[in-house]
Amino acid sequence: MPTLTIIGGGLAGTEAAWQAAQHGLQVKLYEMRPTNPADANPTGAHLSGDLAELVCSNSLGSNLPDRASGVLKAELRTLGSMLLECAEASALPAGAALAVDRESFAHMATERIAAHPNIEVIRAEMKAIPDSPVIVASGPLTSESLSQSIASLSGEEHLFFFDAIAPIVHAESINMDVAFRASRYDKGDQDEGDYINCPFTKEEYYAFVDALQTAERIELRSFEDAIKAGVKAGQFFEGCLPVEVIAERGIDSLAFGPMRPVGLRDPRTGRRPYAVVQLRQDNLAGSLYNLVGFQTNLKFPEQRRVLRMIPGLEHAEFERYGQMHRNTFIASPKLLRPTLQHITRDDLFFAGQITGVEGYMGNIATGLLAGLNAARLLTGQPLLSLPNETMLGALCHYVTHASLKDFQPMKANFGILPPLELENKKIGKRERGQLYAARAASALNNFLTPLVE
Repeated sequence: MPTLTIIGGGLAGTEAAWQAAQHGLQVKLYEMRPTNPADANPTGAHLSGDLAELVCSNSLGSNLPDRASGVLKAELRTLGSMLLECAEASALPAGAALAVDRESFAHMATERIAAHPNIEVIRAEMKAIPDSPVIVASGPLTSESLSQSIASLSGEEHLFFFDAIAPIVHAESINMDVAFRASRYDKGDQDEGDYINCPFTKEEYYAFVDALQTAERIELRSFEDAIKAGVKAGQFFEGCLPVEVIAERGIDSLAFGPMRPVGLRDPRTGRRPYAVVQLRQDNLAGSLYNLVGFQTNLKFPEQRRVLRMIPGLEHAEFERYGQMHRNTFIASPKLLRPTLQHITRDDLFFAGQITGVEGYMGNIATGLLAGLNAARLLTGQPLLSLPNETMLGALCHYVTHASLKDFQPMKANFGILPPLELENKKIGKRERGQLYAARAASALNNFLTPLVE
């Protein structure tokens, strides 16, 4: 039985290991964090030793079939994603989104990998790329020694951006006399909403923004100059900008960004708030909620002070404070093929965030494709390069063909798909999404049909 090494037990590495093992390979999955969280090799973001741990949000994006994330999920269901099965089995109420109990999700994934007869999990750091068949899925927090090995192989400097994690609060500390339950555009009972909403008046919002702009931030030592330069150069991934960085763009930037109040009505006043912070359930018990889109790098005492200015969080107790970490990704347009193989080595694959894909589903999807292709390579079958009309194919095409000068981490979105050929150019956004989804499903079906005949 051919043997494959996989470096990294995050979303991409875990999915890749499952796919490769399911298709006939013996897999050695290296994860540098020991099983016991107390002994875990610190990465700056992880809290446990579980595989496939979600370190930022607990949301895997929209489940709607006419949204880009929904299209990608549909493709992964067709392709047999193990992690998507785990996500749907550990789902929490989140409106049209797929949110999970992060502990249940990671435990389930870890147990399935541990029970697979073709997978050996090795709790040790892989410090260099081996000469044997390998998938590098070491993620955005790749260790320094492995980073140097990758750089030596490629001859390219790593690109980087900075990511931030949102805080989590205890549900019992939320003041529900001020906050209210609702999903955007709810037409039914407000008590049935999947989100807890903290509404701001105009005066409360401006006071909060002022506090954000003047609060002390965690010093990032040697990263500080790079962060400042990164803001100017666009090296922050827009979807993970710290709220204090967004606030610097203008006093109303948050009200038109993560704090936009559209589709919500405060039951106390009957009117739309000036701004709102939404909280999303973070565990199955409903005892923890995370602040949606509220990544931050403020010092912990400052987070406690400033975030308690949010109406409804006056006495909030924090399970986890926000923090910032460096995310590393390779120059994929120069280094990778759409099959996710390295340009100089057929048996070297990359997957996940290190390739420049962004978002949980993108990580899972590229892990799936890398695992399938590694198995096909080692069993003498043609490798898969999915059609650009599919969301996964478009993601892989983007990271391998984008202009390196403007290369930024990319989530699933309709903008990376080939344009639709439309007679009516003025159709609505939802109908356009439906057409993209239908075309993607047809393209994937047509691509896969000859493979199973």
